[in-house]
Amino acid sequence: MSSPTDTSRTTYGTEDLLISLCNSVTRVLGVATHSQIHYSGMVQRISKTCLKPDIGCFVLFDGGFSGLVIINFTAQAAMELYANYLLNMGMSKDDLVSSYTSDEVSNVMGELMNQVVGDFTGKVRRELQTHITQNQPKMLVLNKQVQLSVDANLDKPEARRVTFYTSANHIFYLELAIDRTEFIKLYDFEAQEAPDPDALMAQSQEAPVVSESPAPAGQDDTDALLKSLGM
Repeated sequence: MSSPTDTSRTTYGTEDLLISLCNSVTRVLGVATHSQIHYSGMVQRISKTCLKPDIGCFVLFDGGFSGLVIINFTAQAAMELYANYLLNMGMSKDDLVSSYTSDEVSNVMGELMNQVVGDFTGKVRRELQTHITQNQPKMLVLNKQVQLSVDANLDKPEARRVTFYTSANHIFYLELAIDRTEFIKLYDFEAQEAPDPDALMAQSQEAPVVSESPAPAGQDDTDALLKSLGM
């Protein structure tokens, strides 16, 4: 029998959770847009999480552990993903909007963000045998940086940033802030099988795209974001 200090036990830390989240981003966006999404092999340790132009999106989760996920899209990356997603669903190119500031773009990006975090929370449940819940993604069209401090919500926060690239080489960034934590495997178990991504995408295409419309950028955005974070 292994002792409580047995170092041979498998542990999962911040970087493992980050890799799982990054794989959810590439998996969901890749299936949704029928394109290749990849991320950098290097990760940044950061001290502050921020929403940045041109489109910022954040999701809070809580439960087995607490955290904040932010994705900052450049206008080019957002428009590429938006267009590929709707074209993949059969929409005509003539019906697409031409500006990243359109509510339709924010709605689509919010739905994609919701699917990404949903995929991640499902993996946490299957592979780490714990449960986390998420709120509805908040999307904002921004013309300036908005800092989101999560220190008040987390006991020992750790923050990371990863760079992503679309198939057209447009860039977007994922930021993750979570409580410093480790999951230690006490005994061997088989993780449940992941759902088929094509089946999930088919289900999402049957339902209307619903997300919160972005508010005009400005001081009101900052106040609303801080209020939603309980600050």
